[in-house]
Order: sequence, then C-alpha cells, then structure tokens
Amino acid sequence: MKHANNVYLPATGFLRLPQVLSLFPVSRSTWWAGVRTGRYPKPVKIAERATAWRAEDIHALIDEVSP
Repeated sequence: MKHANNVYLPATGFLRLPQVLSLFPVSRSTWWAGVRTGRYPKPVKIAERATAWRAEDIHALIDEVSP
C-alpha cells in the first residue's frame, strides 16, 4: 500500500482512469496513446463499459519511471 500524490495506491486490485491520471500528470488522450504504443500498461475490462488497470502494473510503471 502506497500513497502517491495523495492517492491511495493499493498493493493489489484495480484502478480506474481518474486514479491513474492523478498519479501520472498526462491528459486522457496522451494516456490512451501511450497504451496503444505500449508505453503504458494495457487495461482490463471489468464490466461492459468499465475499464481499469491492475494496481500491480501501475506499481511497476511507477518503479520504472522513478529515478
């Protein structure tokens, strides 16, 4: 369990896009472009109209971009 930018980041589970974007200061369109190119993790469908990212993937991305 981490707190980054005042956002609770669970060790496991799922994060919706607003939570992810609070950790990475990019626009929605930039995030989705990064997902398409492989720069950012692929999402998972959690419902017909709901997409989320695995917390483990976001932790790995934070570790990758942190100095």
